[in-house]
Amino acid sequence: MSQSTQDKSPVFYGWYIVGAVFFVALVSTGARSAMGNFIVPMSDEFGWSRTTISIAGVMGALVNGLSQPFLGQLFDRTGGRRVILWGIIVIGLTTALLSLTFHILFLIFMFGIVASIASSASGLNNAGALLARWFRRRRATVMGISSAGASMGGLLLVPFAMYLLNATNWRLTWVVLGLAILLLAFPVAYFFLKENPSDMGLQPDGDPDPQLDASGNAPAERPTGPLEAHRWSDSFRSMPIWQMSAAYFVCGATTFLLSFHFVPYALERGVSPNTAATVFGVMLGLNVFGSVGSGMLSDKFGRKNLLGLVYFTRGCGYMLLLFVPGDASLWIFAVVAGFSWFATPTLTTSLTADIYGLRVLGTIAGVSFLFHQLGGAASVLLAGVLYDITGSYTVPFFIAGAMLFPAALASATIRERKYSVRYLPPTPAPAPAAAGG
Repeated sequence: MSQSTQDKSPVFYGWYIVGAVFFVALVSTGARSAMGNFIVPMSDEFGWSRTTISIAGVMGALVNGLSQPFLGQLFDRTGGRRVILWGIIVIGLTTALLSLTFHILFLIFMFGIVASIASSASGLNNAGALLARWFRRRRATVMGISSAGASMGGLLLVPFAMYLLNATNWRLTWVVLGLAILLLAFPVAYFFLKENPSDMGLQPDGDPDPQLDASGNAPAERPTGPLEAHRWSDSFRSMPIWQMSAAYFVCGATTFLLSFHFVPYALERGVSPNTAATVFGVMLGLNVFGSVGSGMLSDKFGRKNLLGLVYFTRGCGYMLLLFVPGDASLWIFAVVAGFSWFATPTLTTSLTADIYGLRVLGTIAGVSFLFHQLGGAASVLLAGVLYDITGSYTVPFFIAGAMLFPAALASATIRERKYSVRYLPPTPAPAPAAAGG
């Protein structure tokens, strides 16, 4: 196909990809974010301790992290659309089947293993790798928009799930969430997701076909960064990926803790279930501004300093939550932490793409995301154990908040200007060979 494909449409098709990824994240990630609503009613019905039910969250984080590199590699090899579609189907089915939970092992298997592998297939990592093919100059902006879908899903589906749970029961609520994924998210992904802009005769960002520049000469080639990786293992021989991965470990620890234990923590503070779910939903909803805003700002001003600021802000939010008295601290935390939650995947994935290139981005991002999930697993289990020992969430929440400050330092000291392709001059195209005579 030629450039005429682009001329026929007033809207670059990449924006349809962005819209589809946004909606899929809204429904599927939003439904998974509602897990905290089910901890108290399921624990009460089956007599589970917080440590026992936390095992499902621990397995979910571990399996999601361990499977991400393999599904990222599958994405790199196959193109990815089929991987994402199958992931959505499995998440929808397993979410609905959680309504049949009768034993902790069933919950661990369905939520912690099957749904977590499926989440690796269709989650923001693979979606971000797909968007990186369609956008170059606006890469962080569109990744921020896709992350905002997950935030909007939390804002809408967490309070909705709590309302439905109180109006009916937890089993019917799981069924409704699963059907929403199958009947809403899957059709959108099936009809709108495409592999590469070149398949449609398009260029990233909707740019013209770069055959000749305005002067009639061959355009400059895309520069290659000094750390651009041809194999995923190459990236782990340099410092930036270790700095981002270490900070990502802390990111996982501080977000999984909230996903699994914030609603029970708020109930411990004496608020009603609906209020607790609403505060959590608002926290996720504010990430719409945080993820999109961070993406837009980083496309203009760079990524690593903003990433460090995000971690620092989240750390301050945790301290405010613990040391500001009264229920107002819950809302203050929702506002402060809300702007920082999904900003980190946006900045981390786009910075990874800038430094290490697109060739094996799905695999590199998957391995880095493993650190995120290891942090999440550790924090969920630690919080459950410490709650059962102390009868309070204060200690695990303080540990999580304190870890965010060294994560901010690790991010802010990445040498972005040295390694990022965004700061390299274009490579001059080779001069055409002289005609023989």
